[in-house]
Amino acid sequence: MEYNILDFGARQENKNNAEFIQKAIDTCNQAGGGKVVIPTGTFISGSIVLKSNVELYLENGAILKASSNMMDFNLFNKEIDYDETLQVPSYQKCDYDGSPYLFFIYGENAENVQITGFGKIDGNEEIFYGETNQYQIDGRFYPRMPLIYLVNITHLSILNITCQRSAFWTVHLVGCNDVLIDGIRILNNLRLTNCDGIDPDHCKDVRITNCFIQCADDGIVIKNTAGNQKYGISSNISVDNCTIISTSGAIKFGTETCSDFRNIIFNNINIHSSNRGITIQLRDQGNIENVSFNNINIDNRAFKEKMWWGRGEPIAITAVKREETTDIGRIYNMTFNNINCDSESGILLYGENISGKYNIENVTFNNIYIKMHQKSKWSKNYKDIRPTYHYPNMIEHLVNVIYARNLENVTFSNLKFDIDKEYVKGNIGELYDVKDVNNFNVNPK
Repeated sequence: MEYNILDFGARQENKNNAEFIQKAIDTCNQAGGGKVVIPTGTFISGSIVLKSNVELYLENGAILKASSNMMDFNLFNKEIDYDETLQVPSYQKCDYDGSPYLFFIYGENAENVQITGFGKIDGNEEIFYGETNQYQIDGRFYPRMPLIYLVNITHLSILNITCQRSAFWTVHLVGCNDVLIDGIRILNNLRLTNCDGIDPDHCKDVRITNCFIQCADDGIVIKNTAGNQKYGISSNISVDNCTIISTSGAIKFGTETCSDFRNIIFNNINIHSSNRGITIQLRDQGNIENVSFNNINIDNRAFKEKMWWGRGEPIAITAVKREETTDIGRIYNMTFNNINCDSESGILLYGENISGKYNIENVTFNNIYIKMHQKSKWSKNYKDIRPTYHYPNMIEHLVNVIYARNLENVTFSNLKFDIDKEYVKGNIGELYDVKDVNNFNVNPK
């Protein structure tokens, strides 16, 4: 059965169609399931709650747009100061337990849920703007509203839609199982902080494929947030055939790493116009194991200093304590195969020495090519290991092909690099700056 929202009272001229869209969803669910249709046109709405066996279908030309009234997203009637002024910019302090308090598209404890069609979901980003400059837009408060926030959904499909102008994490999935995300487009503002693309959080059996993602913050980022630990580890995740543009990290783990990550594969990815290409940021007690990256092209550059984490590294793996008292986990059994890099910086590997044992181990790089040359006006001469209690968390240092600290069993096979001769002058230090590393090999015979 199909349930057109127009039949339930939705109109383009309404300031908030949430009541009518929700009535269509509830009717569909109570009838045993079917398709709720958002027809061609722009429909403004506050929070809506998806239910089991319901497909939310956006016709080609349909736009489901977030209301301009933030009260319309306070689904659980919490006391919120919408005019909070950030005392510290969110790129410096962005601790977040994964539990927002404003919601647009929401669902929890359901099964057989779909969001499909060739229409658009629009987050109306401007209503969340805080401090603005030519390089970056911060938010009025933190955390802001995710565009799609789904919790404990089994058999979830998100297909073909366009998500645009989100002011926070765009697709945040918490504790979801058997997830397919295929063919979606995420078109966010490349200046707006914290507007991640896709964030599987404590999720299992996830397939992300054929997606185009453009966002200022991380593109596809696997997380285990502290507030959602009851959902266990992140495992059995595959990402294939995607294109990602990000002012921060295109592919990322963390920094929320309170549970384990296991059996995760990235294949056939194109990354361009990004700050960091692949960044692993372990900061908490979880472990990251059995992860591979295969057939990836990375074309990246450094962005504005200090605002965005990183200095234009194609690959950055850091495993350092968030706080001095943190029980930090470890990274092990990670492989990188057939990675082509066009960048301003080299590979950053930085772990911890925990009671005489290093916490990054058994990392293998096969067929890596790095072309290094000047691409931006920003300084590259420091190593950025934020966020961490360590001081300094930005270490002054010349650029290297490989910079490595506190590692165990790291091998580069068939590593090739090409450094522009003019870029060498005053920028490049030792090609391989490796200290406190056991069993480190480059191009072994």
